[in-house]
Amino acid sequence: MPEFCDRLAVRRPDEVAVRDSRTALSWAELGHVLNRVTNGLRGLPLGAEQRVAVFANNCIETGAAHLGGLLAGASTVPVNFHFTAAELRYILEDSGAQVLFVGPSTADRALEVAADDEITVIGWRCEAKPGLIDFAAWIGSADESNPPTDVAPSPHLLYTSGTTGVPKGTDLPPSMFSTARTVTEHLDEIGQRPEAGMGPHLVVGPMYHTGPLSGFRLLAAGTPVIILEAFDAVQTLRAIADHHIGTTVMVPTHFTRLLALPEDLRRAADVASLRKVVHTGAPCPPDRKLAMIDWWGPVLVEAYGATEVGTVCEITSDEWLTHPGSVGRTVETFDVVVLDEDDQPVAAGTIGRLFFRDHTGRGIVYRNDPQKSAAAHAAPGVFTLGEIGYADDDGYVYLTDRSADLVLSGGVNIYPAEAENALLAHPEVFDAACIGVPDPDMGERLVALVVPADLAAPPTADALISLCRNMIAHYKCPREVRLVDSIERNAMGKISRRRLRDAALRLHQATER
Repeated sequence: MPEFCDRLAVRRPDEVAVRDSRTALSWAELGHVLNRVTNGLRGLPLGAEQRVAVFANNCIETGAAHLGGLLAGASTVPVNFHFTAAELRYILEDSGAQVLFVGPSTADRALEVAADDEITVIGWRCEAKPGLIDFAAWIGSADESNPPTDVAPSPHLLYTSGTTGVPKGTDLPPSMFSTARTVTEHLDEIGQRPEAGMGPHLVVGPMYHTGPLSGFRLLAAGTPVIILEAFDAVQTLRAIADHHIGTTVMVPTHFTRLLALPEDLRRAADVASLRKVVHTGAPCPPDRKLAMIDWWGPVLVEAYGATEVGTVCEITSDEWLTHPGSVGRTVETFDVVVLDEDDQPVAAGTIGRLFFRDHTGRGIVYRNDPQKSAAAHAAPGVFTLGEIGYADDDGYVYLTDRSADLVLSGGVNIYPAEAENALLAHPEVFDAACIGVPDPDMGERLVALVVPADLAAPPTADALISLCRNMIAHYKCPREVRLVDSIERNAMGKISRRRLRDAALRLHQATER
């Protein structure tokens, strides 16, 4: 079995290494599974770029597919399990993945795509179907001996939605996936992460996101991992208490739902084991963050960044209490650069376009798209994440607005163009625009503004939302449809989302009075 499992099986033979709602594995049992997954992948044709896609809900098998891929020297591609078959097809074609792992809820969509392509589909707990290899039988026939550890590790390839509605592939950056020469060195570096010595790790977010996926890799540092299939506030508190959780990664919507629990339940919850709770994905309302610190103590650490570059700013609870509203100071390898509309630097405290200088020179790199990569930069290595803000005299960064079209809902990035393209496919829609409006639970929710082709006989909201859900993943679809007379595009046909958003906000505030 992998060396880290071998060591831990001797030192802590009775300890559960990883568990989900169905299964619990000791270090020895985990080692046997990982060896078989690794050797099984080594025996499959993985294509020129050695890509393996994982299209499944949170579970031990999902993690084993990613970790086994790492040990095999393959680059795994986490695919959002909400994606439609068409969205999955695009990612498989763009990534060049030749092997696809699936679960029971994603198998049918995967087989629909694989029927047209030469892709090996392996599924766990799935009904037997033509073209689907049973995971248990596959690993049961695989070699259980230790695979070589001198292979070079390959970073995950992740896809982020684009402003044009086409996802962009990006390798997980060096700040989140080390550039070690061998798998052995890579696993050793995981063991140097501060979280490795803080107790069991709880995975609550979907493992197609970088935070939960990186948290799962703490197994290689000897950190037990508990996986929740989906976030549930009560189950999360129970898991923290039952397993003495030390670390986890959350988004502000998780905090909202935890704080919405009855006060007596929150008061009775045992969260004393928590040592570090990283939150990311979206700005956290100050009142909610303060309430979480009051409840859980100063264990919150905010990480601001993006899949393309990893964390660029970080702030602890204690720092935040003295710099409320800040996302922190830049971490090693990055400096903040605030520019005006003429790309000139502005003084501390002055609002402008936020850029960051990557001292490695890498910046943002999108797969197969040098134009999009260049568009994210003001200069080589100086990139933006689409934010407006400022830095104070002490270097603490504050966000004030977004310059990009991104909507952040529940810690998930949504680009309106995808829903707009779907809406415009409806024959009864003349024009459409989607905007993010404030939502007390999700932070923002997507609202569609639709101009009917016939004002006297407009399409129903249910019909429009149903159309979107047939074309794109549900979480990208509008939660609400509002009929309007005009979108009022400019002479170039562009939408002023800020103007539409401001108008919607004024209407919301007026109705609240």
